[in-house]
Amino acid sequence: MGADAIVVALLAAGMLVAAFGYAAVGHGGASAYLAAMALAGIAPAEMRPVALLLNILVSSLATYKFRRAGYFRWRLFWPFAAVSIPFAYLGGAITLPGEAYRVLVGAVLLYAAWQLWQSGRGGEEMRALREPPLAWAMAIGAAMGLLAGLTGVGGGIFLSPLLLMLGWAGTKQTSAVAAPFILVNSAAGLAAVFVAQGASLPPYVPVLAVAVLAGGWLGAEYGSRRFANPLVRRVLAVVLAAAGAKMVLV
Repeated sequence: MGADAIVVALLAAGMLVAAFGYAAVGHGGASAYLAAMALAGIAPAEMRPVALLLNILVSSLATYKFRRAGYFRWRLFWPFAAVSIPFAYLGGAITLPGEAYRVLVGAVLLYAAWQLWQSGRGGEEMRALREPPLAWAMAIGAAMGLLAGLTGVGGGIFLSPLLLMLGWAGTKQTSAVAAPFILVNSAAGLAAVFVAQGASLPPYVPVLAVAVLAGGWLGAEYGSRRFANPLVRRVLAVVLAAAGAKMVLV
């Protein structure tokens, strides 16, 4: 369906706030963009390419900011990304039936809401870190890449908690690795959507792009220097949970 001016304005405002909150933790915000579009009644066919494009914009800013702050670790990034990129392209080339897509995205949003709510506790981990086993990192990257391409998210909502839980990275290092991971997966997924499916972007995308660039720049600047406000994360978590429930149940 198309989107009128009021819906676009509301989407832009919501996405600006979402981009700020997500970029502050090194994420692109695709799960929030999908949630906003689901609540606005945007057609599923439009949701995936729009979310991937906006994800690329915001994760690019987060990648730059966190790398400039000195938190990026190439040795942690490449084993996940090397395999995730072709699988993200493969996922982007697959078109799921409308109902299956809604259920899958709804489940992803509910998971993202839970992770975002948990991350609202904040705090830096005070424990020894270790390198991830190469085989495990590549297998995980493949699974995350495929899911990222299928749904229109970048995979950061899955990678970040895993890195923290398994002691493979601290909070800032996780954000610095998640951002480029999201960037490359989103780019591969979007390329597949265009090439394999001949998708096009709706005319209101430039308005949303400006909004997320503004929010993403401020959020990445804030997050690369200090911890993001836990309240922002938990408010976003509630929105994601509502949208996820809507897609799964309605």
